[in-house]
Amino acid sequence: MKIIIVENELYLAQSIASKLQEEGYVTDIFSSVKEAMGSHGDVYLLSTNLPGQNVSPLITAFKDKIIILMVNYINNDTVGEPLKLGAKDYIVKPFMLEDLMRKIEHYKEYQTLKKQTLLFQEYMGNLLQDIETNFDISKITTPLVIETNYQRLVDKIVFEHAQATNTLLTFVPLSDKGWKEKIEKSSPSSLLYLTEIQTLKKTDKEALLAILPQYDFILCSTANLESDFETMTLNTDSKLYDQNEILTIDDYVKFIVNSFQYKFPDTELSKKLGISRKSLWEKRKKYGLFKKK
Repeated sequence: MKIIIVENELYLAQSIASKLQEEGYVTDIFSSVKEAMGSHGDVYLLSTNLPGQNVSPLITAFKDKIIILMVNYINNDTVGEPLKLGAKDYIVKPFMLEDLMRKIEHYKEYQTLKKQTLLFQEYMGNLLQDIETNFDISKITTPLVIETNYQRLVDKIVFEHAQATNTLLTFVPLSDKGWKEKIEKSSPSSLLYLTEIQTLKKTDKEALLAILPQYDFILCSTANLESDFETMTLNTDSKLYDQNEILTIDDYVKFIVNSFQYKFPDTELSKKLGISRKSLWEKRKKYGLFKKK
């Protein structure tokens, strides 16, 4: 990590740089905003006491970086406006270098977590992008049980709901032996998303249903679940199956036709299924799987 120090008090700048270098950081010192504009760093320690200089252009240019203001006193010009422009924090001179280090480490961890969150969001979006749903997420009111024939369909709806409402999710797969502890330690402001209730023994299922009224949740069940909670059913014929799922013959035929009817002509599709074109037509009629023109 490279830290840029923008400070016209040379002794202070060198003292900070020396301490940071001892901690393994690479540093560069600039005495003016103009010089620092051409720099490339991860963290900017910016003095707001630079006579005759406007720090706003630097903050605007590097607002995606970690900018910590070093100020002599707190007012709108030294702290308020720079924070609005994109600076992350400030520290008042004179300060202990240990306090500055704590701020740097805090925002370093924050930036790392932010990047990881964006990565996981992109991954989940890519993972679920082929799942078709016309469900209106504004209809979701919690707590809620959703019965479905396809968990990933509910996954997509729940994640879209959380994103649209800016809600913190706590994911609890009930196949995890520590599910109860995870629920109990969840944030009171989070929405629990519970899956795989079908893996629980009867006594554990009863214990779960007994504690759930204390929480806000969405529970996904791939089987009928008798409970006093509001329940909706969401099913789909457009399922993507994994290698651990055993299909019925009818489900397999529906899956293949849905997935490949626009990629192969009926002659080839029926051949791959090992049936005649007439049988394929009959199955289309039975399942309502006709091509859209």
